[in-house]
Amino acid sequence: TVVANSGTEKYDGAEKSVSGFETTTFEVDGNTYTVEGLSAEAKGTDAGEYTANVTGTPVVKDADGNPVTDQFKVNTQSGKLTIEKRNVTLTSATASKEYDGLPLTNNTVAESGDGWATGEGATYTVTGSQTLVGESKNCFTYALNAGTDADNYNITPEYGTLEAVSYTHLTLPTT
Repeated sequence: TVVANSGTEKYDGAEKSVSGFETTTFEVDGNTYTVEGLSAEAKGTDAGEYTANVTGTPVVKDADGNPVTDQFKVNTQSGKLTIEKRNVTLTSATASKEYDGLPLTNNTVAESGDGWATGEGATYTVTGSQTLVGESKNCFTYALNAGTDADNYNITPEYGTLEAVSYTHLTLPTT
């Protein structure tokens, strides 16, 4: 059995490929044989699985290079190329301030994990705001930039916290 190679890559926007076989040399009853005439290849760019089908007509040769194909039944097994999604975590900022009657905002969104592939990304709209004493999530939305396909990513949004704390009152001395 001739088994096509398999491989795993992380999506990065560039074409990935896998080709060839795990082995084309076999030993039977102490004799070495080589299988020729076959090929296998899979190519892909986007996250997913691509089959490396075996094609061609097998030719089996003995150690001296003599064809002995009629003495064998050659089985083939496909391989596969797996392109994994990138993991991207988007986290809005956490901030606090003393209550002053003005809204607390922070429009920063940090990216972590595998990050975006080169030339890809998102635009963020941060809507979080905290004016009164207390806390709330620093909410945001995102829109993927042109050429960025959501199917190539596992995107996880995480919201920071905005907090306005009580104003410290001064105590005046009594006379």
